[in-house]
Amino acid sequence: MTQGFDSLGLSNKVTSAVSAAGYTQPTEIQAQAIPLALKGHDIIGIAQTGTGKTASFVLPMLTLLEKGRARARMPRTLILEPTRELAAQVNENFEKYGINHRLNVALLIGGVSFEDQNRIIDRGADVLIATPGRLLDHFERGKLLMTAVEILVIDEADRMLDMGFIPDIERICSLLPPRRQTLFFSATMPAEIRKLTNRFLKHPIEIEVARQNSTAETIDQKLVKSGGKPQEKRATLRDLIDAATEMKNAIVFCNRKRDVATVQRSLDRHGYNAGALHGDMDQESRTKTLASFRDGKLKILIASDVAARGLDIPDVSHVFNFDVPTHAEDYVHRIGRTGRAGRSGQAFTIVASADKKYVDAIEKLIDKTIDWLGAPASKPQAATRPKNAPVAKNAPAARSTPEAKQHAEKPSAKPQKSEARPARPKAQRKPIEDDVPDKTPFGQSDQVPAFLRQTFAKA
Repeated sequence: MTQGFDSLGLSNKVTSAVSAAGYTQPTEIQAQAIPLALKGHDIIGIAQTGTGKTASFVLPMLTLLEKGRARARMPRTLILEPTRELAAQVNENFEKYGINHRLNVALLIGGVSFEDQNRIIDRGADVLIATPGRLLDHFERGKLLMTAVEILVIDEADRMLDMGFIPDIERICSLLPPRRQTLFFSATMPAEIRKLTNRFLKHPIEIEVARQNSTAETIDQKLVKSGGKPQEKRATLRDLIDAATEMKNAIVFCNRKRDVATVQRSLDRHGYNAGALHGDMDQESRTKTLASFRDGKLKILIASDVAARGLDIPDVSHVFNFDVPTHAEDYVHRIGRTGRAGRSGQAFTIVASADKKYVDAIEKLIDKTIDWLGAPASKPQAATRPKNAPVAKNAPAARSTPEAKQHAEKPSAKPQKSEARPARPKAQRKPIEDDVPDKTPFGQSDQVPAFLRQTFAKA
């Protein structure tokens, strides 16, 4: 059933460029979306990260743009991206696949001179790639007319709307002609966002090539217990990095920008080759850091969620979640930076006691139980409770747990009184010593497990 790019209806110029780039077979999302896009249909494309969504709209756009020319300050197509990095990446795709075309592509992002961008717009942009804020800045300055846009692409749609761009997107859509083609592409499509597509698309065709919010089977996912203090989590992260096998490079994700800088400084002090990427950095620094990571000069990239969506870094071997993401959808995008295009990858999430509700939400979203590092079963709680229940009367006091104490029978308490006394202080004190058993259920211990290095060494 596999077919080549030449069977999708693309022009000879485009298929030639795709072949020159080394691609012979389209991905599933590309095989389904490209023919529909060429016929002018509105599309909602849902596929997990790393499946080639960008080429699904870039390639048909190149074919459709071969006819006609752009006029000054009146772009023919518009692609909206949530971040500067994603916008720049789409621009690179047009450069790669548009080598046989003479199209004018304008990139409107923050951190770049307005004057330089104005010069490109004044020549007439066949393709306008922009973040919503910078696009509206140019429009309000009277530098753009949106009435000639034929195709609108909203990439990473859930992230665009989730980041608070709803008012901007509504305003931009009101500036566009009603007769246009609109394409939505994203890895997830929550119900509240789906309602908004009715306002942007007309009779769209939905393409879903993988179950929504699924993670790639090529990614080995693990949860890792840690204390909740920042220094404890940083120590756990260093242990994971040191024990990682076949680590070519890694992305470390933090929930907050200030933690990105803190973790980067900590790794630097301990002799790791690490760099930071977050939204407060200027564009030149962000571009330089990403280039160093892609080129292999930088081994570890510590990033906020600005780097979690759609960045094309094809060969990331490891992802470490320093923080459990508070939004379950972000977990899918974060670990999607590894295990791309059929490659294998490893993803480790550092979990403190307070994070359990976020872990539960992630497992519910992806419909999959994530194993704990070093645990024989997926859920330590499920493995421990059945074992303790039938032998509660005879269980050694030194290995008692809160669950066992609740289920212990009163008649047996008196004979075991002499043994229970020394065990009671152990149960009440904060379990941070190395004598806490490795099988302690999650939520009862904040200890960094001693088996971390041993487990990795055996892997």
